Amino acid sequence: ATALTLKWIKAQGGLPEMERRAIVRSKLLYDAIDASKLFKAPVAVADRSRMNVVFDTGNADIDAAFVKFCEERGLKSLKGHRVRGGMRASVYNAMPQAGAVALVAAMREFEQTR
Repeated sequence: ATALTLKWIKAQGGLPEMERRAIVRSKLLYDAIDASKLFKAPVAVADRSRMNVVFDTGNADIDAAFVKFCEERGLKSLKGHRVRGGMRASVYNAMPQAGAVALVAAMREFEQTR
C-alpha cells in the first residue's frame, strides 16, 4: 500500500505539488470561514492545519443541522470530535479541490438560511 501511495504522489507531481494542493484546499476553507458571520475557526491562524480544518457555529444544534445539511448533499464525515464538537473537514492529499469547493458552497447556502 505504501508503494502504491508513493507512486501516486510521484505521478501527481511529487511532494511540492501535494503541498501546493494542500495550501489551496485549506485556504479555500479558511477564507470562507473567516468571511462568514456564522462559522468560526477556533484555532489561531498560526496554528491552523492544512489537513484538518476545524470550525463551528458556537451552537451545537446549528452544528448538527449543518452536518445533516452537508450529508444530504453528499458531503460526509464532517462531524467534529465527540468532546469538542463542531465540524472537522479532513482535506488530505487524495481530496480533490472540488471537495473543498463543494463544502464552501454548502457553507454559504446554509448560512443564507440562518
